[in-house]
Amino acid sequence: MRDPASALVPPRPPAELAGLAALVLDSLPSPHSRRAYGQALTDFLGWYAAGPRGPFRRTVVHQYRAVLEQKGLAPSSINVRLAAVRKLAAEAAANGLLAPELAAGIAAVKGLAVRGVRIGNWLTRAQVRELLNAPDWSTVKGLRDRAILGLLAGCGLRRSEIASLTVDRLAQREGRWVLVDLSGKGRRVRSVPVPAWVKALIDRWMEAGAVAQGPLFRPVNKRGVVGGGAITAKVIWWVVREYASRIGVPNLAPHDLRRTCAKLCRSAGGDLEQIQFLLGHASIQTTERYLGSRQNLAHAVNDHLGIEIESPPLRGGR
Repeated sequence: MRDPASALVPPRPPAELAGLAALVLDSLPSPHSRRAYGQALTDFLGWYAAGPRGPFRRTVVHQYRAVLEQKGLAPSSINVRLAAVRKLAAEAAANGLLAPELAAGIAAVKGLAVRGVRIGNWLTRAQVRELLNAPDWSTVKGLRDRAILGLLAGCGLRRSEIASLTVDRLAQREGRWVLVDLSGKGRRVRSVPVPAWVKALIDRWMEAGAVAQGPLFRPVNKRGVVGGGAITAKVIWWVVREYASRIGVPNLAPHDLRRTCAKLCRSAGGDLEQIQFLLGHASIQTTERYLGSRQNLAHAVNDHLGIEIESPPLRGGR
């Protein structure tokens, strides 16, 4: 009988495997998923090529999972990486580079159990003000970065949504400014109300950068010259990191400002369903996870059960 391992790709991934990774990404509808899977596959193929791992099979994927665990990554992060590898194996089998039974073995590699929900970081209202004041208002780049930070914290946009914004998305609806018909995760379309203070930040940037049409946010070089194309989502990542570090929050990510928006909306009395609409979540449960919860020990819920009992005094007056 033919050894199934003989149908596998060699220990070091060939160019075909990188090509299959591109096919995997092309099959994903969401920019967020493509970005996450793209990074996951880049990391896996880099690790696979770095040493003698043996043929692409279940044992190799188990080894990779152990490496990820040793790095201390969150279970949810590890599971995303494993899902990308499983999809790569399925694509390899479909293209005749991997025996079907071995692809099935890789598909059977289990992820890690997620106990509880990691709800990430978020800022207080005072910290948001400090973050918005961190850029240099006297520069074109500073005005651009302030507007980006305002949209993240004030409108709860994803960084990919901000990177793809065009001027014509800003429109008035029902007497107020709105970002109309945004296509978000899962290709869900929503319109996002823009608070007056966020619109003011956008106006200052558009005036300074002479932006009247096309991409809303553009590259700015060291001389303050504004480019004609759109910025990337990675630029937004570094914008957040730069100014968050200045205010003493070095590990803040753009998505943490999206969570911040949700938390501040809720603390201001915002309706849960309206926050769901604002963020573009498919389910209310996702919105609830964004908001998180904090146990109130000072006023515990079980202090008011209405149950009283009689008991004899403790000996010694205790």
